[in-house]
Amino acid sequence: MLMELIAQNMAPIMFVSLIVFLLLGYPVAFSLAANGLVFFIIGVELAPLSGGSINLDWPLLNAMPERFWGVLSNETLLAIPFFTFMGILLEKSGMAEDLLDTIGQLFGPIRGGLAYAVILVGALLAATTGVVAASVIAMGLISLPIMLRYGYDRRIASGVIAASGTLAQIIPPSLVLIVLADQLGRSVGDMYQGALIPGMVLTGLYMAYVLVMSILRPNSMPALPKEARTLGQGVMSFFVALGLGIAVFIAAKYWLAGTGAAKNAGILAASIAVIFVYVMALIDKATGLNRMSHLAQQVIIVLIPPLALIFLVLGTIFLGIATPTEGGAMGAVGALILSAVKKRLSMGVVREALAATTRLSAFVMFILLGARVFSLTFYDVNGHIWVEHLLVSLPGGETGFLIFVSLLVFFLAFFLDFFELAFIIVPLLVAPAEALGIDLIWFGVILGVNMQTSFMHPPFGFALFFLRSVAPKVPFLDKVTGKLTDPVKTSQIYWGAVPFVCIQIVMIAVVIAFPQLVMHYKGKPVDVSHVTVTVPGGIGGGLGGGLGLPPIGAQPGAVPAPGGLGGLPPGLGAPSGQPVTPPAGGASLGIPAPLGLGGAPITGN
Repeated sequence: MLMELIAQNMAPIMFVSLIVFLLLGYPVAFSLAANGLVFFIIGVELAPLSGGSINLDWPLLNAMPERFWGVLSNETLLAIPFFTFMGILLEKSGMAEDLLDTIGQLFGPIRGGLAYAVILVGALLAATTGVVAASVIAMGLISLPIMLRYGYDRRIASGVIAASGTLAQIIPPSLVLIVLADQLGRSVGDMYQGALIPGMVLTGLYMAYVLVMSILRPNSMPALPKEARTLGQGVMSFFVALGLGIAVFIAAKYWLAGTGAAKNAGILAASIAVIFVYVMALIDKATGLNRMSHLAQQVIIVLIPPLALIFLVLGTIFLGIATPTEGGAMGAVGALILSAVKKRLSMGVVREALAATTRLSAFVMFILLGARVFSLTFYDVNGHIWVEHLLVSLPGGETGFLIFVSLLVFFLAFFLDFFELAFIIVPLLVAPAEALGIDLIWFGVILGVNMQTSFMHPPFGFALFFLRSVAPKVPFLDKVTGKLTDPVKTSQIYWGAVPFVCIQIVMIAVVIAFPQLVMHYKGKPVDVSHVTVTVPGGIGGGLGGGLGLPPIGAQPGAVPAPGGLGGLPPGLGAPSGQPVTPPAGGASLGIPAPLGLGGAPITGN
C-alpha cells in the first residue's frame, strides 16, 4: 500500500527532494543529475504499481546522449560566452570609470548627482555588458569611495550601486533574457524587444527614488563641491548639443519616412543623430574651436562609443540584420576595438576575460546537462501534468496564476540563484502559462524582473556579496582628502538594498497590470474594420459565367445562368468590380463570397 502511494505521487516527492538537496548546499548541476538518476531507478521498479502514472523503462536511458547533444548544439546559448566576454573586457577597459567620472560631473551641481550618475551608468553598462558581477564590482570600486568622500549616506550609496548593477538582469543584452527565451522556447530578439521598455521604466523608478530622498533627506546626498568638478562648467553647452542632435533626428526620420527604409526610420535616424553629435564634438576638440565647453566635449566623446556598441549589438538584432548570437559576436569584436582604442588591450586582459567566460559558460552548460537528466525522469512520472493541474486550477485565472508564480519565484529567490530558478522552475511553468493563454514573452519579462530580486535579497543576494567584496571593511585613508574614513558595514549594505527590492516588487506589479509595456514587440495590429470585398474584372462577368459551369443538376453542355455559379443566387456571381452581398434569405449555401472559386482578393477602402 505504501509503495503504491509513493508510485502514484512520485512527481511531488521528486520535486521536494530536489529542493532539499539544493538547500543542503549541494552543487546545482549534480543535485539535478543525481535526483534524476536515483528517481529513474526507483520509478522503473515502481512503474507496475503506479496505475499508469509512471512511464519509465531502462531503454529510455538511450535517449540521454541525444538530449545532451541537443544542449551542446544549441546556437542560442552560444550568445552567453560572447556577451560575457564582451562585458568583462569592457569592465577591464576602464569604460565604467570614464563614464562615472564624466556623467558624475555632469550631474555634480545637483543633490544626488552622483547617485543619478551611478544609475545611468549602470543602465549603460547593462546595455553593453549584460553581466551583473562586472557592473556591481566596477561601480563599487570606482564610485563608492567618491560617494563616501563627499558625505553620501552609506545605506543610500550601497543600495544605489547594488541596484543599478542588477539592471544588467533585465536590460538587453542580458544573459538572463537569453536563458529565459531558451527555456520558454521563444525568440531572444522578441524577448529583448519586450524587456526594453520595462528596463527603462525601472531605471526611471530608481531615479525617482533618489529624487524623493534628495528632497526628504538632502544631507544624505550632497552636491559635489566646486573644486571636485575638474571638467569645469558648461552644462548648457551639452544641452545645446543635445538639442542639435534631436533636430537632426527629427529631420532624418522625416526624410527616411519617404524612402524604402521607412520601417526602421526611428533606429536609423537615431544613429545619424548620434554620429552627427559625436563628429561635431571631435571636430570642435581637434580644431581647438572650443565652441563647446570642455565638460560637454568630454561627456559626448566618452558617452557615444558605448552607445555605438549598444546599437551594434541591439540595433542589428532589432532591425533583423543579425541573430542574438551574431550580435554577441559583433559586440565581442567591438569591445576588443574599444579596449584597443583606449590602449588598455593586452594579453593579460584577454586572458582574464577568456578565463572568466569559460568558467561561466561551463557553469551554465553543466546545469543544463543536469536539468536534462532531471527532466527525463520528471516528465515520465507525469510531473509536468501535476504542475499544470496544480497551477491552472488556482483561483483568479490568468491574474491569479501570475500573482502566485511571482510570489513563488520571489520566495525561492531567497535561497536559489537565477540559474537554478531558470533551469528548474521555469520549464515547469510553460505548460500552465500556455494553457491559460498567457503570452510567453510577457511572462518571461515578468519572471526576469522578479528574478532580478534574487540578486538583491538579503541575506543571499549576489549583488550584495559583490559589493561587500569591494567595499572597505576597515577605516581607510582617502586618497584625495587624506582623511580617515569609516568603513561600510554589512548591515548598511543590506538595509540599503531593501528600498530597491520594494521598487522591483512595484515594477513586477506594473508589468502585470500593463502588459502593453511588453506586448509592443508584436508590432501594430492590422485594422480590418474598414475592409470590403470586391471581385476583380474577369472573363464573362460573374464567377459562374467566367468558369462556364452549368446549372446544378443540369445536363452537361447546358448554358450557364448569366449571373451566378451554375444558377445559384446572384450573391455568388455579382457583376465584376461590385461588392459581393448575400441574397435575401441567405441562400448562399454557406460559401463565403471572398473564398469562392474565383479567389477574389480582399481590399480595404
